[in-house]
Amino acid sequence: MKHSMSTGNRFFKTLLLCLLIAVPVTGLAAGIQKEEVQITQKQGTLKGTLVLPPSQKQCPVVLLIAGSGPTDRNGNSSLSGQNNSLKLLAEGLAEKGIATLRYDKRGIGESRFPALKESALTIEDYIQDASKWIYYLKKDPRFYSVIVLGHSEGSLIGATAARQCAADAFISVAGPGKSLQTILLEQLQQNTSKEYYLQSKCIISELEKGHTVPIPDSSFAILFRPSVQPYLISEFRYDPAIEISKLNMPVLLVQGTHDIQVAPENGRILKLAAPKATLVMINGMNHVLKLSAMDTADQIATYSNPHLPVVPQLITTIASFIKRIPALKK
Repeated sequence: MKHSMSTGNRFFKTLLLCLLIAVPVTGLAAGIQKEEVQITQKQGTLKGTLVLPPSQKQCPVVLLIAGSGPTDRNGNSSLSGQNNSLKLLAEGLAEKGIATLRYDKRGIGESRFPALKESALTIEDYIQDASKWIYYLKKDPRFYSVIVLGHSEGSLIGATAARQCAADAFISVAGPGKSLQTILLEQLQQNTSKEYYLQSKCIISELEKGHTVPIPDSSFAILFRPSVQPYLISEFRYDPAIEISKLNMPVLLVQGTHDIQVAPENGRILKLAAPKATLVMINGMNHVLKLSAMDTADQIATYSNPHLPVVPQLITTIASFIKRIPALKK
């Protein structure tokens, strides 16, 4: 694919690259309940959904952190469509007796931050928001342990927040093992013209130094528009493998063999960084946690199919890990 690729294909090949309120809501199957929750802070309000298993006993709770871009609490992106991956994961875990809280990132979905500008956003903002939710869950007497699960870029955010807030365990699902700039350069080299790649390399080099730069033309705006450069600068400071290596808690790494956004090798990279972690490769699972062939058409179809279930092995793997956490912490 050359420099003239369409915006849609560029996404899949390159961009693939404190007031607390809870309102109970019923109506889910098999006695599962949900509560709409929120954290109000000075700049705006974070909103999320707490899903509770049928039993009224104390249980573990998992904080689900969505991936990059305009991705909401359900795992749906305005760029790729509705797949409900995180919503389906939450409901599947509830059937296993595990509660979850998933939330819209600031400026996404119902988490409205009226004065928020893209140029002012950094990855530290997302880490801070995840930390607030961890502390919120720790204060809730219904839960005896708090586990953080990050999907895709949410893995980096979650690992950092889990360490800062002393969560009980961490789960990375489809998490990158390489820094964002490394992934971008690899994808650009494979899928764009030599000229586009070399100009992008120069831009990335300057961003790594903390310098914002003008873009050569509008074709670079999807990745390097001036308003997103401060966010890139902030994330370029982090290496997911290093963040995983800092964790002193049980860690589960889950990677799909058919993930065309975050290749399976990333799971092995994270495992090398955290030798005590458990690595599970799920055959046929793609980036939105669905079974898929490797061809692009089949992959794209799963990104916009909210009725296709998440891979059952993902739910059983996570549930089994959570049940073993007390033994793993000894």
